[in-house]
Amino acid sequence: MNTRFGTYEAFRIIVPGAYAALMLALFHWSFLERWLGSAGSPGQHVALFVFFALSAGITMYARETPKRRRAFAENQPSLHVQHLARSMKGAEPLSDDDARRLYFYLLNMHIPPFMHDKVFFFGTVYHIIVHLRRTTFWFGVVAAASLLIHLASGGVLGDVRGLVLFTVASWLVYVLNVRYNKADRNMQENYQDQILWLEMNRSLVEKLLRDRRTFLKVVE
Repeated sequence: MNTRFGTYEAFRIIVPGAYAALMLALFHWSFLERWLGSAGSPGQHVALFVFFALSAGITMYARETPKRRRAFAENQPSLHVQHLARSMKGAEPLSDDDARRLYFYLLNMHIPPFMHDKVFFFGTVYHIIVHLRRTTFWFGVVAAASLLIHLASGGVLGDVRGLVLFTVASWLVYVLNVRYNKADRNMQENYQDQILWLEMNRSLVEKLLRDRRTFLKVVE
């Protein structure tokens, strides 16, 4: 499981980063190249692409902006663990951090492997799609602004056919991504599956809550 976890996390860095690098390369080819040129050997271009891809991927991974979206924050299984703790007689309420720790303990130690993999798979897909959508949006904005600046300075569309194509393609990809948004829906369905498992194994969850309470009393 640790190997699979590492693989999923690596994909969350590599795929969004490579996509951002690809979009930058296409934008450079379609517009910036006429101003900046294209110096360097193919090997240097590849090295620059890899460097930018890793830098962008690590930056997006570190910021964790997808976790701030409502589709991620709502109905989390850890919140269900909190509700179970409140419903138990004499139980102390769990903080958000404690509920997450207990939930991840359940996920790693008790939830069946096939469901464990499903949780991480759909979580990875969700993060990747959100990053790709936002990257596409901002490149679409920059491309459209560049096109307007070009026209305002007296240029004609025929001179920047590549930029026109890049702008249209970027917004088309973005609109389709928003229109057929399965990432948010799959994330919520994934949460519901986990909550169902917690309900079906309520006695186990309550036992862990009692064990945790006993352990804390011993420590105190």
